[in-house]
Amino acid sequence: MSQEPTTVEVKILDKEYLVACPEEEQDALTRAAKHLDKKMREIRASGKVFGTERIAVMAALNITHELLEQDSMSGATKSILESMDSKLDSALGKPSE
Repeated sequence: MSQEPTTVEVKILDKEYLVACPEEEQDALTRAAKHLDKKMREIRASGKVFGTERIAVMAALNITHELLEQDSMSGATKSILESMDSKLDSALGKPSE
């Protein structure tokens, strides 16, 4: 597979954009554009935010917040699993690592 970027056309909030992207990343780019388009349409439909630029900023903030929440939950989950693993090792008489 080539790392040479090709141009991909994506449509976000009824506007077309040409984006350079390696061929193997085109599907991910298309999915990301569809997700962003969906989020921007939801914000526009709410009627609380006006202007494409403001809608884009709000969508970016919402998506970033979702990602940070997932990351935070992953960290909490990891911490809980490590604690459980340590307790199981203690119960089974295994030394802690």
